[in-house]
Amino acid sequence: MSQQIIVAIWLGLAVVAANLPWLSERWLLVLARRDGRNKPFWMRLIEWALLYGLILGMGFGFEYKAAGNAQIQDWEFYTVTLCLFAVGALPGFVYCHQLRRLLDQAGR
Repeated sequence: MSQQIIVAIWLGLAVVAANLPWLSERWLLVLARRDGRNKPFWMRLIEWALLYGLILGMGFGFEYKAAGNAQIQDWEFYTVTLCLFAVGALPGFVYCHQLRRLLDQAGR
């Protein structure tokens, strides 16, 4: 598998992972709330941060597998990747907090 295909797959996984907390009402896509209420915002943020760490670790793993070593990164790298992860999460965030409410109001 070429390096370009691996990068494309990783970026696709990053966008999907960034949107998962906003699209699912289950904690880590497994545990449902017993009371049936929506997941609170702080819980979505924690889940989003965990998925960011998972995607970052996968990226380092892919880099190590492809190049034989992983480059040491400074804080700028993590800031940029976090911002890109936030941009990737925008469709799910908009759906969760704005579009779903508008669709519910239009359906009444």
